[in-house]
Amino acid sequence: MKKLTLILGLILAIPVAIADTRPLENVAQGQVVEGLKFASSILGREVKFSIYLPPDYAASVRRYAVVHLLHGMTDNDSGWIQFGEVHLAADRAIADREIPPMIIVMPDGGLTWYINDHQGKARWEDMFVQEFIPHIDATYRTRTAREYRGISGLSMGGWGSLTLSMRHPDLFVACAAFSAAVWTEKDAGAMEGPQYEKLFAPLFGPKPAEKGQVAPYFKAVNPVSLAGSVSDAALRRVRYYIDCGDDDFLIAGNCALHLALAERKIPHEFRVRDGGHTWTYWRTGIVDGLKFIGQSFRR
Repeated sequence: MKKLTLILGLILAIPVAIADTRPLENVAQGQVVEGLKFASSILGREVKFSIYLPPDYAASVRRYAVVHLLHGMTDNDSGWIQFGEVHLAADRAIADREIPPMIIVMPDGGLTWYINDHQGKARWEDMFVQEFIPHIDATYRTRTAREYRGISGLSMGGWGSLTLSMRHPDLFVACAAFSAAVWTEKDAGAMEGPQYEKLFAPLFGPKPAEKGQVAPYFKAVNPVSLAGSVSDAALRRVRYYIDCGDDDFLIAGNCALHLALAERKIPHEFRVRDGGHTWTYWRTGIVDGLKFIGQSFRR
């Protein structure tokens, strides 16, 4: 009898387990537009971006909350669509009322790490804050108050989402960082040779002569450093969600960020799931990140 009860329980559980595989035609679909371009006077060039508009956008006159979703190194503005399938995830999550209808904007950050370089010549951060966000708000029916604007990203984009939200808490209500490419100052200081020259020098400046030290500009934009230097009031303005796999090579930096925030008693959510630095990990986590941000949008 116990075996029969167990079998029946497993059978009854099957529909729940496969509910997310229902055909797409049964779910209202939003609109994805790729290959859009924005002319930046700060960068002196065009910036590509893609956008997801929720299913009821075309039929309504409402304004919508917006999430800026940043890609990782070697990807571009289409990465979250092609490999992350974020539009499919958003469609289902909206249909299931897990997240409110929202606009998702995916800019092409190249290899900028979403910041200005140490010389102030490549000013991606300035472009994003001063030009791109206002352009999105003017072009699409967004709610322009910070209470309705979130930011998220993976790897390099995780770094970008954290840095931008920590440096501009007046712009974002919530941040969800996946597998963020963050390091402690100690670990960054230990990087030498081609690794440093290729990854850090163009952005942060030459490596200091003193062994184990980092360039001063690194401290000004590194999320782990910012978690210790930004004022309590500024950090508390943004809700943070940090998610990194237990097999990810970036787990140590993410744990350090969690500890830095915890030491200062800054409220945040920290998740360590089974997985590595892969699209499988990010695809299975993005809805939880959007749900976290969406909680701030709801009234």
